[in-house]
Amino acid sequence: MQATRVFAIRHGETAWNAQSRVQGQLDIGLNAVGRAQAQRLRPALEGESFTAVYASDLLRARETAEAFAVPAGLAVQTDRGLRERAFGTFEGLTYAEIEQRWPQDSQRWRRREPAFAPEGGESLEDFQARAVQAAARLAAAHGGETIALVAHGGVLDALYRAATRAGLSAPRTWELGNASINRLLYSAEGFVLVGWNDRQHLDI
Repeated sequence: MQATRVFAIRHGETAWNAQSRVQGQLDIGLNAVGRAQAQRLRPALEGESFTAVYASDLLRARETAEAFAVPAGLAVQTDRGLRERAFGTFEGLTYAEIEQRWPQDSQRWRRREPAFAPEGGESLEDFQARAVQAAARLAAAHGGETIALVAHGGVLDALYRAATRAGLSAPRTWELGNASINRLLYSAEGFVLVGWNDRQHLDI
């Protein structure tokens, strides 16, 4: 297949991002900062000829995608496979609250144990497989074309690891900025990294 150009974009800021509160699959919308960030994606991406724009079905991703897709005459297609990792009982809590309530589970989470899942949530290995498979499925449908995937920090982390072959337990040394533009290529060999955490459009 011909390679697909993939623009993987993280949603804009939410109030819970600003509070270091775990969102997971709770449906939180953008805050005022996040809406402004999403609007700045429009001029940054207007030179790209997207065949399709896909987003997680969670509101913060849909709002971000619509900010640049709708003015370009493109419909935003949602896909549950692009949802953030499900964090179960961790959702809605700050990192400090999680540490206080479940210190051992918090340590396992922070150590990135692949098989660990918070109660009612996904393990890292299951989430990685789900997110990468969803992105690969969408990219494979657009060989030789350019698409946008608007998703979440965890999904972008999964794609970075897939593209660089970084292990699931490897400490994160790369940024996952809100409303960042991240560029990859997808072919039969998988994802390849082109550029990461482009936030120049936000520095205006």
